[in-house]
Amino acid sequence: MAHSTERLRRGAVAAAAAGMLVVPAAGGVAASASADTTVTSPTPPSPTDTATASPGQFQTLTPAVENELDAAVQQVMREAHVPGVTVGLWTPDKGQYVRTFGVADLSTKQPMATDLYMRIGSETKTFTVTALLQLVDQGKVGLDDPIGKYIGGVPNGDKITIRQLAEMRSGLFNYSEDPGFFKALTSNPQAPFTPQQLLAYSFKHPVMFAPGTQFFYSNTNLILLGLVVEKESGQPLGTYIKNNILTPAGMNQTLFPTGNEFPQPHAQGYTNQTATGKIEDTASWNPSWAWAAGAMISTLNDLRTWAPTVATGTFPNGTRMISAATQAQRLTTPPSTFPGAGYGLGIFDVQGWIGHNGSLPGYESLTIYLPSAKATLVVLLNTDITHAGSEPSTLFGEAITKIVTPNNVFALPAQHAGR
Repeated sequence: MAHSTERLRRGAVAAAAAGMLVVPAAGGVAASASADTTVTSPTPPSPTDTATASPGQFQTLTPAVENELDAAVQQVMREAHVPGVTVGLWTPDKGQYVRTFGVADLSTKQPMATDLYMRIGSETKTFTVTALLQLVDQGKVGLDDPIGKYIGGVPNGDKITIRQLAEMRSGLFNYSEDPGFFKALTSNPQAPFTPQQLLAYSFKHPVMFAPGTQFFYSNTNLILLGLVVEKESGQPLGTYIKNNILTPAGMNQTLFPTGNEFPQPHAQGYTNQTATGKIEDTASWNPSWAWAAGAMISTLNDLRTWAPTVATGTFPNGTRMISAATQAQRLTTPPSTFPGAGYGLGIFDVQGWIGHNGSLPGYESLTIYLPSAKATLVVLLNTDITHAGSEPSTLFGEAITKIVTPNNVFALPAQHAGR
């Protein structure tokens, strides 16, 4: 959701971000995974029958519906000035839709492709919290333990619970909204940050509210949970996630970088969250500043695997990733700050779609699963610059779900973009 992203600050940065990517409109440039699905000038769409649609109903992906999706995605690209986007939509009985549009690199005009590695921002949170919940199942961590039991020096650490951190109800200030942090990152985007440095930016601010009384999206929460995973597992966070989540899931193209490494092939990313406010390419930026909250990298196919895995708590081979009882707690998603959307333990439910999105300078992603239709939607793009107050990943999610699941539309109010 818009709260669940890696934008550096709200306010001036978010406002400045709206509609400022000055690039050629990419809607007319399309490249697909194979020649038989290339999109250049889509046939005028045929309206889908939504009058009788019920919650969970999924439109069959006929050629007419595919044309409608092509047009909708390209319209968002034109309006939001998105250089390139990849969309994957899969169902067990209604067909699948996989497309790439636009360019991965504005300089070389390299087209987007389905095998590109992409930074996935806050989708990292789903992996970090999954690791935490595995430790809960092992009895090494208690969801209702105070964070002070594991990590010292946390404001209100004797009152804030592990559960409240995962649910974004801790009251801790979001370090990535600190002006000093923003200056430090944008003045030297390749510089590494330690978790302790990130926490220091947060802890110099007063606690915002009593724990459990409000929802407020804060990356600080995930830095603390990442440290808990490391302490109680005895492993670096990335190592634990690889061994206990990625490998069992068969996700061999997903990684937790330790620096600014970025496997090839990858898309270039474009942001205006910079020291000057001018657009820069961020592919070489070091995502250590987001660490457990947003540093990971993945691909379309791996995220296709992850969507149902995280939504059900079950690996593709049928074994449990986390216990059914713990998964049920995870999917208890009390309301956040706007209708139709709730946030549970490192995961959201927006109009029935379960998953997470991600946004950090230059990249956005959306990986969601609709259990009632067993449908997976993945969107990957190479800019985070907002349009009319909304993040482009949200605009794509809304445009696509309006067509295929008209009674389960992934929509978030524009005013909530930019966190």
